[in-house]
Amino acid sequence: MGDTTVTTLEGREAAVLPPVADETGRGLLRRLRTPRRPRLWFEILLIAVSYWTYSLIRNAVPEQKAEALRNADWLWKLEHHLGLAVEESINHTVNGVTWLIVGMNYYYATLHFIITLAVLVWLYRSHPGRYAATRLVLFATTGVALIGYYLYPLAPPRLMTNTTFIDTVLVHDTWGSMASGDLKNMSNQYAAMPSMHIGWSVWSGLTIFALARTPWVRILGLLYPTATLVVIVATANHFWLDAVGGLICLAFGYTVARLWYGALPYSLPRTVADPRTAKRGRAGGCPPAAAGVKEQHPMPDSNRPTEDGHPPARPRTTTKP
Repeated sequence: MGDTTVTTLEGREAAVLPPVADETGRGLLRRLRTPRRPRLWFEILLIAVSYWTYSLIRNAVPEQKAEALRNADWLWKLEHHLGLAVEESINHTVNGVTWLIVGMNYYYATLHFIITLAVLVWLYRSHPGRYAATRLVLFATTGVALIGYYLYPLAPPRLMTNTTFIDTVLVHDTWGSMASGDLKNMSNQYAAMPSMHIGWSVWSGLTIFALARTPWVRILGLLYPTATLVVIVATANHFWLDAVGGLICLAFGYTVARLWYGALPYSLPRTVADPRTAKRGRAGGCPPAAAGVKEQHPMPDSNRPTEDGHPPARPRTTTKP
């Protein structure tokens, strides 16, 4: 006869649960790199502090006007050399349609924030397992853009002095824009490269296209960054090469998330286990994987004999008269 192994509840739990990781070193790093369910209060605080820090650093970058204008002249000449200096003609053409250019001014001033926040809320509610990784893409993209603002001050086309670009916000007196008018002193006007309107809109569009289930919503996801590119050029707030800079920053953001989580954000599981549920499961004697799952016991075999060799007792059947 072989040895009989009796597996106790503690034995089963020890077999399922991974070893307790140390608070430092690999254990802590592994936990940080594992997708977790986001917490609302932390996310609101993180986004608020991050945007405040972004605005503070961006606006604290010295407004090197002379250098920014020289860089703009060089970039404009480069686009002429490439035969792709289309911004001025688009700016003049769209400015001839008042309702269209005014709409684009408001688009530029508002949707940049509204759509990005809406996508973050949607990720939080519907794709919590992918939220942290996708948010990391956005944060890394924005962080590296700050380096670009510092190292390469660039005047937008509307502020160039030797061209005929039209400052559409100033001409049409668009309310609420920080690009011109009384609010321009609250923002660094020479931080056009890279364009975060493009970086954030492409991030939003790719996220919607990758994760949305409704076909027309996915199409809107692709159209949104396309429309944003037309808007930033038509309103003379950016060169199209600023958009290229935004895409490079976004590629950096996706690379950071890929290296940190070991996969692209959209390929991660849609949902993750709630750590609080796992703790309650362990406290109740159940392994985390089985927490909340009803344990299934095998059905007894009615034909198996009992230990004394007698056939098993069968239930007595009675017939009512």
